[in-house]
Parts: sequence; C-alpha cells; structure tokens
Amino acid sequence: MKKSIAVLLISLSGFAFLMPAKKPTIFLIGDSTCANKPVDDNPERGWGQLFPSFFTDEVNIQNHAVNGRSTKSFINEHRWDTIMSRLREGDYVMIQFGHNDEKIEDSTRSAPAHGLFKENLIRFVKDARSKGASPILITPVMRRKFDESGKFVDQHGDYPAVVKEVAALLNVPVIDLHKSSEMLIVKEGVENSKRLFLHIPANHFKKYKGNGEDNTHFSEYGAASMASLVCQSIKELQLPLVNYLKPSGFKDKFAFELPKIYTPHFKRDSFNILDYGAIADGLTLNSAAINRAIETCAKQGGGTVVIPAGSFVTGPIIMKSNINLHLNKGALIIFSPAFNQYPLVVSSFEGVDAARCQSPVVAENLENIAITGEGIMNGNGFYWRPLKKDKVTESQWKNHMVQYGGVLTTDKKMWYSSPKAIKGLLTNNIGKLENGKTLKDFDDIKDYLRPNMIRIFNCKNILIEGVSFENSPAWTTHLMMSEHITIKNLTVKNPWYGTNTDALDLESCKNALVEDCHFDTGDDGITIKSGRDAEGRKRGMPTQDVIVNNCVVHHAHGGFVVGSEMSGGVNNMFVSNCTFIGSDIGLRFKTNRGRGGMVENIYVNNINMLDIPAEAILFDMYYMAKDPVVLAGEKREPPIVVSKPVDESTPQFRNFYFTNITCNGAAKGIFVRGIPEMHIKNVLIENAVIQADAGIDIQEASDIRLNNVKIITKNTKPVVYVLNSDQLVINNLMYKDNADVLIQLQGAGTKDIKILNTNTSAAKQKVVAGFGATEAMISYKDAEVLDFKKKQVKKKGN
Repeated sequence: MKKSIAVLLISLSGFAFLMPAKKPTIFLIGDSTCANKPVDDNPERGWGQLFPSFFTDEVNIQNHAVNGRSTKSFINEHRWDTIMSRLREGDYVMIQFGHNDEKIEDSTRSAPAHGLFKENLIRFVKDARSKGASPILITPVMRRKFDESGKFVDQHGDYPAVVKEVAALLNVPVIDLHKSSEMLIVKEGVENSKRLFLHIPANHFKKYKGNGEDNTHFSEYGAASMASLVCQSIKELQLPLVNYLKPSGFKDKFAFELPKIYTPHFKRDSFNILDYGAIADGLTLNSAAINRAIETCAKQGGGTVVIPAGSFVTGPIIMKSNINLHLNKGALIIFSPAFNQYPLVVSSFEGVDAARCQSPVVAENLENIAITGEGIMNGNGFYWRPLKKDKVTESQWKNHMVQYGGVLTTDKKMWYSSPKAIKGLLTNNIGKLENGKTLKDFDDIKDYLRPNMIRIFNCKNILIEGVSFENSPAWTTHLMMSEHITIKNLTVKNPWYGTNTDALDLESCKNALVEDCHFDTGDDGITIKSGRDAEGRKRGMPTQDVIVNNCVVHHAHGGFVVGSEMSGGVNNMFVSNCTFIGSDIGLRFKTNRGRGGMVENIYVNNINMLDIPAEAILFDMYYMAKDPVVLAGEKREPPIVVSKPVDESTPQFRNFYFTNITCNGAAKGIFVRGIPEMHIKNVLIENAVIQADAGIDIQEASDIRLNNVKIITKNTKPVVYVLNSDQLVINNLMYKDNADVLIQLQGAGTKDIKILNTNTSAAKQKVVAGFGATEAMISYKDAEVLDFKKKQVKKKGN
C-alpha cells in the first residue's frame, strides 16, 4: 500500500510541470472613488472598476473597495478579514483610503492621519506580507476644487503625506495618485475638469438623480483617466505588475496609454418636430419647424429632438448646446437644392478663414451635442458640385445637364451650377476673407463657394452615431477646433466622382474616437488636418489623440489620410483594424513646401487592403492637389528636385509605426518621398504582405526600417528603389523568386543601407547603383550564408 502511494505521488509530481501556474490576484481596497458601481443607466464609475480593462487575463483583479469606507470601518466591518482569508503568496493588495478617514464628525469612520489611519495602513502592509502578498500604497485621489481666482485647492490635509511616510518606513511601493490626479485636474482646467466628475443635472439617467455638482466621484471618462494614472505609475516605478499591463496592439504602447474620450449625455425629454409644424411630404420646407423644436428643447435644458420616419425637406439646421438630433429609422432629411436657403457666412475652406455658403447642419461654439439614429441626411450635392465630363458616361453627362441645368466651361469639359460658379472658377477665388473684404464682396461668386454638409466648429463633447450622410456639396463631415468627439457607425456615401467630398475631416481637433464607420466617397475617406500654411501655423492647433478603429473605406482618394493641410501639426494617431477596398491609396500622408507643421507619432496596426489603384502606403511631400490616379491621356511631370533653406514653412514627417499590413493588389506597394532639406524620418513597417505591380520606392528619407515585409510584384526592376536616403534597414525581406534586381541605389546622399536575413541570391542581380551611389553603401548578409554558419556550428557541436 505504501509503495502504491509513493508511486502515485511520484507520478503526480512528474505531471506538475504540465499544470498551469496559479494566476496572481490583485485585491483593491478603498472607498467609493475606487469602488464598482451599477452600470445600467448610471453614469458613476470608480477607477477600480475600469482598472481591469488595462490588464491581461494573466492576472485576476478583485475590487473590494466600498462606498463610504475608511480604514477604520473597512476593518471593523470585517472586510479586511475577508481579504486576508483569500490572500495567497504572490498576490497583490492595492490600498487607497483617506477620503472618509478625515471625517472627524463620524465616529464610525474617523481615523486621524497621524494616529489610527497610520496604524491601520501599517496593519494592512504587515498582514499582507505575512501571507506572502505584496502591498502597494496609493495616496488619496484628489477632489476637484478651485478657488475664485481659478487656483486649485487641496482638501486632503496630512493624509497623503502619512501614506508616503508609511511607505518609506516599511519600504512599500507608493503610487502618488494624489499628485498625479491634481496634475490632471489642473491640466483640464476649471471647466473641462468637470467632465472627470459627476456634473450632471437631473433627468439625464433613470438611476441617477443628479445633483448638479459632485466633485468627488467620477464619470466613466474620469474613472478611466484615474485608472490610467495608476497604471502609468506602475510602469514608471517598474513594479512587477507591469508584466500584466495589456498591450494596445500598437508599437510599444500599453492599452492605458491610448487617448480617453468623453461621451456626452442628454436630458431624457424629447421633442418631436411634428409637434412644431413639420410636414413629412418630401416637398414642404421644414426649416422653421425643425429649428423651432431645437430652440424650444435648448431653452428647457436640452434633450432629444426627434426626426420621425418620413421625408422632410429643409434648409440649414442650426444646432444648440445640449441637443441630441435623433433621426428615427426611416427618417430622410433632404436639404433643399435652392441656393437662396444658404446665405454667405464666415466659415472656412481647406484650412483658411473664408466666406462660404451656410452649411446644411451648423454647430458653432457649442457643447454636448449629438446627431444619432438610423436615418439619412441627403445634401443634394448634385446641384452644387462641379462635374468633369470624362468622369461619367455620355448619357450621364447629358442627363446631368437636363436635370440640374447649370453652365459649361468654354472647353465644354466641366459643368458648373451657375454663371456665378463659373466666375469663381475663372477668378480662382476661394472666398478668403482678407484685406478688409466682407461677405458682400463675394456675392457675385456665391454659388462657387460650396458648403461643407456638416460643420462643427469650436465645440466640445460631440457624438455622431448610427446615421448616414450622403450626396454632400463638398466635405461631408467637418469638425474643426473641437474636442472629445465620438463618431460610431457613421455611414457616408457620395459618388466616386464627387469633387471635394471627403467623408470625414478632423481639423485641429483632439481626443476623438472614430469606430465602426463605413465610407464610400469621391475624395479622401478618414482625413486628418490642422490648417493651411501661415494661417494654420498661426492657429497652432494640432489634431492629436485620435483613435480610428474597425472602419471600412471603399472608394476614396485615400483610406486614412493626413494632410495636405497639416500646418498646425498632427500627432498621436492610433489606427487599427481597418479595411480599405478600392481606395485610390490606402494609407496616405501628403504635404508640400509652404505648409510647415510637424506630423509625428502615427501608429497603425492590422490594416487590410484590396484593389488599390495607386499606392498601398504613401508618404509624399510633393503633393500636387490632383487625383491620386492619373486619368487616361493625362500627363504629369515629376517634381523638380532642388534643396531649399529650412524655415517655418518646411513640413516635417517623423515617427511612423506600421504593423500587420496586407494589400492584395496595388499599383505600387510603398512610396516614401521626402524633400532634400527635410527627409521623412523614422518609419517602421513591420509584418506586411503586399501584392502590387511595383515594389518599394524610397526617396529623400532617413531611418526607414522594413521588417518581415513580403512584397510580391509584377515589375522587379527593381524590387526596392532608393534615392538619396540613409539609415535604411531591410530585415527578412521576401520577394518574388528570380527577380531582376533586388535593390537599385541612386544619388550621392544614399548611404548606410543594411540588408539583413534576406535571401539576396533569389534575385538575378543583387544591386544596381549609379548617379553617385555605389554598392559599397550596402552591408548585407544573405539568408543562405546565415544558414551555412548555423550548420557549421552544429557540426562543431557534434
């Protein structure tokens, strides 16, 4: 019997290595600022509630924080006993108290900072260590308070200092959430910091009464922000928990490091436009009724203005703060084709202040606005947009002139809406408001100054969800100088030949989420801008902190695009899980001399492309403001290459990180073209599979890294072309067998080229060099050489 038991034990121990190691558990203890809250129709969240979303599933997280608890009440209610009964070796306890310990009037909770509070913290630390767990102390998170002068006021007395004192005494890691949360609140400012907390009037949520101001407890945005501060400290302090932080999918970025976006909410009252005189007959002009409903709703504290199913013709819709314009399923808003409904107003065009016809939907200087629902807005753009004859069939051309009237240019190749529009073309007048000009000065070219369909200017807390925008006169959805933008499930559809019909333009905006959208349009798809030339640089407002996820772009000049108006700068773009089908270019970054501005820190992951007529990936600092695809019979001269002095008008592209890219069909795989005086710098393209007619073309660039790229091309003369570029690393490049030339080098500026782990013998000719470049500029190791060395090492080992 004893022998059998011994054999069994030995057998079990032999299989022990197959059993998964126990996951560590992070126990959170603290007060309401950390505690979990009901999620159903309730806006409040604790930071501990959002904390698990930033960790992998290799660690368990239990949130035992409870509303209203201090160290004293947490212990007296035996909640700490529960933690101790569950703690195991290798676990962690994160401890944040102080808010309720300082309530001296409450005998059940009061724990003086230098007395009982300190004693309790010491107990937590020692008890946790007795179980082999690791305690982490956290200073109390800040409440929001500013004095009359706008100066921040700390309300926590000695409690944060005592937490640090205990940490030093017992050699415990401490996360100074007190300090980091204060920095965040001050950075957000007196008004914007309200988004972090619960500044919510009554009747916004069924299960939250609302008290106007709660400067202690967090909104979901605030809780996520505070949880991220804790994660940031874990990273900075290099605590063991850093090993469990969730990756974002972007190069060297954790999930907690991605931008946070606040989503607006609205009063639960609704206002149906039918009650204000709207008629759904597809004929009656409903501008007055719709805007009356919006104004009434706004005066009563906001809410939802409902567009029911039916066809409603209207002129401009003027949004107000705290309004959700909701289009029910089956609702169709048709913007009137009568140009007199759209007066000239001060607006913008391609990054500069200009006179334009008023947009069909206008939101200026507002907060908390939304356009939602399953309905459709149609901009009647056929009446507005110029049309090139060679972009449509002969019958379409004739039908267009019959249906929409208008006039032709003298060469009969372009259609315009009216003589006023033709005059604007001939004078090349974009309505720029300069040299004392007023709106009246542009009356004679008014019809040329087409409106963007949706204009959102200088607004904050914006939601666009579920709706469809189609047939826009110019740019479709233009958000400018706005922040905290959520765009989800938006559909934009314009004709493939629709002039200037960008689907979405974010210009000088920050903190935006674009997710689950579908675009099919005549110009760029998802477009990032920040102003044009000197005006953009003077404005100095970059577009930054933008997430684009799970979007599909069909026809467009570019799937995801930056520029060309990027003079105010662009940074911190995070683009993932997108599909581009038939877009002229997939990933498109364009600018030219004169723009100035810095585009940097662009992260792209998991992009799939199909049937791209031009380049799959394009960086071009010689943008010519023409269609990406050359039309039949069209001739384009290459740019004249000459170095110019660097000044404020010199644009800069740097720090691009692209991973997991596929493209099935393109004219060219990768095209990088900088300018002599300012190379495109620090570009990583990793784990890509591209099928194209031509391969990789790199000109005037520095520090370009191609890692694990498979490029299958029809034209292999060469696979890779390099002109006046340096610090190029090509690692594990896979290409078509029997290619004519692997790499062609030109230009005296070409140097420091490394080809690693690549089978260069698969090409008929390894290198062709000329025009100042020589083969000596390359260092490389063939895959076959590396394999030979490995075999030799094996032989020696035997």
